[in-house]
Amino acid sequence: MSARKLSSQNPSFSSALLSLLSGSYFKYARISRCQFHVYWNRKAVYPFIRRSSLINLDMRTTGLKFQHWFTHPSLSFSTMTGTILVQARDPGKLSEELQNAIDEHRLGEAWILHEQHMQMEGFPRKSIVNKLVASFAESLNLQWLEKAYGLVELAIEEHKQNLLEKETLVYLSLCLARGGFPVLASTVLRKLVEMELFPPVTAWSAILAYMSQTAPGAYLAAELVLEIGYLFQDGRVDPRKKSNEPLIAMKPNTNSVNITLAGCLLFGTTRKAEQLLDIMPRIGVKADVTLLVIMAHIYERNGRREELKRLKRHIDEAQDLSDIQFRQFYNCLLTCHLNFGDLESACHMVLEMLRKAKKAQDSLGVAMLVFDSAGNGNTSPPELVSTEFLSHRVPDGPDDPMLLRNLTLSYGDFCRDRKFLKLEAEAKKILDAMLLKLQKRVELITTERGILLPTEIIYVKLVKAFLEADKTKDLAEFLIKAQKEEAPLSPDNSALVQVINSCISLGWLDQAYDLLDEMRFAGIRIGSSAYASLLKAYSKENRAGEVMSILRDVRKAGIQLDSSCYEALIQSRVIQKDTHGALNLFKEMKEAKIPRTGHQEFEMLVKGCAESGEDGLMSKLLQEIKEGQRVDYGVHDWNNVIHFFCKKRLMQDAEKALKKMTSLGHSPNAQTFHSLVTGYAAIGGKYQEVTELWGEMKVLATYSGMKFDQELLDSVLYTFVRGGFFIRANEVVEMMEKGNMFIDKYKYRTVFLKYHRTLYKGKASKVQTESQLKKREAALTFKKWLVLS
Repeated sequence: MSARKLSSQNPSFSSALLSLLSGSYFKYARISRCQFHVYWNRKAVYPFIRRSSLINLDMRTTGLKFQHWFTHPSLSFSTMTGTILVQARDPGKLSEELQNAIDEHRLGEAWILHEQHMQMEGFPRKSIVNKLVASFAESLNLQWLEKAYGLVELAIEEHKQNLLEKETLVYLSLCLARGGFPVLASTVLRKLVEMELFPPVTAWSAILAYMSQTAPGAYLAAELVLEIGYLFQDGRVDPRKKSNEPLIAMKPNTNSVNITLAGCLLFGTTRKAEQLLDIMPRIGVKADVTLLVIMAHIYERNGRREELKRLKRHIDEAQDLSDIQFRQFYNCLLTCHLNFGDLESACHMVLEMLRKAKKAQDSLGVAMLVFDSAGNGNTSPPELVSTEFLSHRVPDGPDDPMLLRNLTLSYGDFCRDRKFLKLEAEAKKILDAMLLKLQKRVELITTERGILLPTEIIYVKLVKAFLEADKTKDLAEFLIKAQKEEAPLSPDNSALVQVINSCISLGWLDQAYDLLDEMRFAGIRIGSSAYASLLKAYSKENRAGEVMSILRDVRKAGIQLDSSCYEALIQSRVIQKDTHGALNLFKEMKEAKIPRTGHQEFEMLVKGCAESGEDGLMSKLLQEIKEGQRVDYGVHDWNNVIHFFCKKRLMQDAEKALKKMTSLGHSPNAQTFHSLVTGYAAIGGKYQEVTELWGEMKVLATYSGMKFDQELLDSVLYTFVRGGFFIRANEVVEMMEKGNMFIDKYKYRTVFLKYHRTLYKGKASKVQTESQLKKREAALTFKKWLVLS
C-alpha cells in the first residue's frame, strides 16, 4: 500500500508523515529519497523506510505500533505523539554490528540483528552468512544448530546457495551429526553433492561415524554410501581428467565402508549392508582385515554360509589378523552351522578347537617351565600375551571422554586442517568403539592366551539342537569326545551330567536315561546324583519298569543311593499299594546305614541356581530350551536358493522356489520377500508382480505371524513410489509409521520429483471413474505426506 493511497484515505497521514520526516528524529539525517515498503513476515506487517542513509532506531516497537495503526485506520495519527512509526537504520552499520556480535559469540544478539537485516536488505553478504552458520554450528547447542540448518535451507529455497561455502556446509553437517541430528546432517551432505560442492571422503566419513550412533543415522549412512558410490560405479568417472579431482576425492574408501557396515550391524540393517558389499568391487573399494571380519558378521546374519566358507581362505591367509578378529570370524562360521542345523560341522569345529587347545596348553606348559628355569617366571612371553586386554582401551562410543575432547573442534581449526586428518583420526576412533561393541556380541568362542576355546553357550545350543532333532546317541558321542579333550572334572560336575539333569528338569526322562546308558556303555564313571535325580523323577511319575531298570544299573555299578532316593522309591511303592516292596526298600536302607541327609534335592538345586543368579551350563540350557523357539532350518536353505535366483534376475525360477518352499511347510520370512522385491526392482517395470507379493505378505502376516521389518517395507515402498502405485505406497507408509520405523523422506521426495513431478498438478477432470478418483486422491495424499503440496 503506497503512502499516496494512505494519504487519500486518512487526511492526517500526510501531515503526520511530513512532521515525522522533518522532525527532530531526523535532525542529523541526510534524506535523499524515501519510500514506504511493507514486509510481511509470519502474518505480521513490518513497515520500514529504505534509503541511502538511515538512523538507528528501535524497529520492533515502532513497527508493531505502525501495524496497529494500519489495522485500525479510524485512529488518528496525531494520537501517536512521540512514537516513531518506522525504523531508520544504516544497512552498513547493521552488517558491522552483526559481524561484531558473531566475533564476540553473542549468538542471541546476532540472530536478532540477522533477522533485522533480512527484513531490510535480505541476506547479508556471503562472508557474514558463512560466519553466522559456522558460529551457530560450533556452539553444538540444539537451538542454534536448528537455526543454522534453517538458514541454509532458506538460502537454498530462495536460490541463494551461492552465498554458502563448501567448508561451512561440511562443518555444519559434522556438527549436526555430533548434535544428534542425523537426518539434517545427511540432508546437508546430499545438498552438497547436488550443488557439486563435493566433500572429501575423509570429511564425510567422520560425519557418517557420528550418524551411525543411532538406528536412523546408520540407515541413512548406508543410503549415502550407496548414492555416492553410484556415481563411481563401473568406471563412470575418469580419474585422468583434472576437472574430476574434487569428485574423485569424494569417492568412498575402505574406512567409510567399514564405518557404515559396522553401523548397519549394530542396528540390524544387514540386508542393506549386503547391498553395500555388492557394489564394493564395482567402485574399486579394497577389503582390509577389518572389512573381512565385518563381512563375516554380515554373511552370518543373512545366512550366507557358502560366502562364509569362501571367506575362510582369506581369513586364514591374512597376516595381521588379531586374536579377537580370528575369534569373531570363527564365531560367525559356527553360528551359521547351527542356524542351518549342520550339527556335524558344528561339533567338528568344537572338537577341533578343544584338540588344538589341549595341544597348545601342553606346549605352553613346557615352554613356561623352560621360561621359569631361566629366571623369568614373572614375565609372560610377548607372543603369548593376548591382545584382548588392549581392546578395553578403545573408546566405548561418541560420549567417551577420549572423543569428547575432539568435540571442541572449532571452525578455524576445521578450515586449517585442509586434508581433514583430525576428522579421519576421529572417525577411526569411533569405528574402533563400534567394533568393540560387535566383539562383545561374540558368545560361542572365547580366547585364552591366543587359543580359541568353546564357551558354555555353544554346548547349550548344540545340546538343544540334538535333543530337538531326537539325536540322543549323537549328542552323547559328542559330549563324551568333548569330555576326553577337556580337563578332568568330577563325575557329578561334567557337562554330560548337567545335560542329563537339565533333561530331567524339563521332563525329558527317556532322553536323560538314554544319555546315561551311552555314558555307561562308553565306560565313563557316573556319579550318584544323575541316577538319583532320574530315579526320583520316574518314581514321581509312577513308572515302575524304568525305576527297576535303573535300580539294577545302580547296583551293578556299585553306586550308593542317598536317603532322598529311598524315600521317593518307598513313597512310589506305597502309592502302588506294594507294601512288601516298600518294606524291603526300607530294610535295605537301614542295613546300608544311609544317613538322613544325603545329596541335595534336585529341585532345590535348580531353584538355588536361579535365586543366586548362577550362570552355569545347566541354568543356561534350561533357559535356552524354555525361552527359545524351535528353528526351521529349511528356511535358511530356501532363502539362499531364492536369493541366488533373484541376484541372477531369474525371477521365474525364484517364484517356483517360493512355491516349493511353502509346499514343503517352510514359512517365508522378511528376508525371503526382500530378495524377491529387490530382484523385481532390479529388472524394472515389474510393479504388478510386487503388488501380488505385497498381498501374499499381508496374508502371511495375518495368519502365520510373519513380521515385517524396515528393510523389507522400505524396498516395497520404493518400488511402489517408483511405479506410481500410491494407494499401496500409502498402506506401506501407514504400516511403517505404526511400527515407529524410520522413513527416508528425502529419498522419496527425490524419487517423486524425478518420475511424477507433473502428476495431478492441474484441476481434476470432470469425467472420472471412481478408480481414477481414488488414484488421484492417493497421489495427493502421498504428495502431502512428502510436504510437496
